[in-house]
Amino acid sequence: MRVSPKAVIFDYGNVLCQSQPVADTQALANILELPVPQFTQVYWQFRVAYDEGSLDPAGYWKSVARTASRELAPAQIDALTEIDSRSWSHAAPVTPQWARDLRAAGIRTALLSNMPFPVRDYILRCAWLPDFDVRVFSCETGLCKPEPEIYRNCLSQLGVQPSEVLFLDDREPNIRTAEALGLHAVLFTEPACAAREIEQRFSLPFVLKSS
Repeated sequence: MRVSPKAVIFDYGNVLCQSQPVADTQALANILELPVPQFTQVYWQFRVAYDEGSLDPAGYWKSVARTASRELAPAQIDALTEIDSRSWSHAAPVTPQWARDLRAAGIRTALLSNMPFPVRDYILRCAWLPDFDVRVFSCETGLCKPEPEIYRNCLSQLGVQPSEVLFLDDREPNIRTAEALGLHAVLFTEPACAAREIEQRFSLPFVLKSS
């Protein structure tokens, strides 16, 4: 029997938005004078602290730069922050409209994302971003997925039980915590696969299209 969720919780990166464009990743790496593979490694090394608000933009980018023995001028930090924020602002092809359709049909929706303050501020200005009943950002709570408390925070604001929720995320550890808390979860790494799984397991007023 298919489940009929009362709410759907969406991750942001690689679910509602597209992956970072290659050109933006290259631009960030160029400022730090690093090859892209090395830049990508150090970019994520300090990201949890940045996402949870423990590091401000200057602290984050200086930490990244120090791993490669680089020094950054204030103008470079500003450029890195701007490019990074912009790189996460490109709408995914189908999930934003699906989120709007579900909410219009009476399904409660939430955005639950690990995201630093500059990216949050940037994407909240994007006209394509759907409205949600609840928005929970790691930078505001001081907690990052997969910490259970950030899920509980979102559930409390939604006013639903875990068993009444479909949770979508592109990272396996985040999915596992959601399932351990009793949420129904789908790993969203390839939209077509996620769309098939959602249609097989859940009864919702609108079907997620694969493209």
